[in-house]
Amino acid sequence: VTAPKIGERIYDGACGSAGFLCEAHDYLRATPNLSTKDLETLQTRTFYGKEKKSLAYVIAIMNMILHGIEAPNIQHTNTLAENLADVQEKDRFDVILANPPFGGKERPEVQQNFPIRTGETAFLFLQHFIKMLKAGGRAAIVIKNTFLSNGDAASLRKLLLESCNLHTVLDCPGGTFQGAGVKTVVLFFEKGLPTRKVWYYQLDPGRNMGKTNPLNDADLLEFIELQK
Repeated sequence: VTAPKIGERIYDGACGSAGFLCEAHDYLRATPNLSTKDLETLQTRTFYGKEKKSLAYVIAIMNMILHGIEAPNIQHTNTLAENLADVQEKDRFDVILANPPFGGKERPEVQQNFPIRTGETAFLFLQHFIKMLKAGGRAAIVIKNTFLSNGDAASLRKLLLESCNLHTVLDCPGGTFQGAGVKTVVLFFEKGLPTRKVWYYQLDPGRNMGKTNPLNDADLLEFIELQK
């Protein structure tokens, strides 16, 4: 749905085992008639990630190497420790794909890096992603569905709706993400124009989700078709 293109820089600031970056790589690698220059762009100047936890960081590096990216651009760092005021145009990305951790709590000194202060890690990450997008850049971010109605998130929703075009909300069934313990939505937005109209799609695969019964591509076919 986000449809990245060769030459665009793709970022996940909470990359975990780098699943989204690997999927984006496989998607772009399937582009017909790739030139040697295109392949070099994919290898060195396309995928960027950050991960705080040591084990996940190591798995991310390994995962990307196994997917054919020989020198992954993954940093072992706490993304939220960076001050948003320091972000420059050269730091920004064309596409952001992320499933940031929710339910975590950040210390007051970390919250000082953000215009909207909150202990909820997912809400801090969303501010980070909005800031890290180029004008005209596209994002798909997984977040708990209480973001849509939570009173604590009102100022963050206002920031998102005024600075970005939140064109689509995909409401995922319970159990889509193992261990999340909450229902999730995927926010699809583009930076630079305010939101005028939001398309809200409730995904109902007609069965219970679980570890042995995850979402698959077929479940999302209608959503993808209607999105076009």
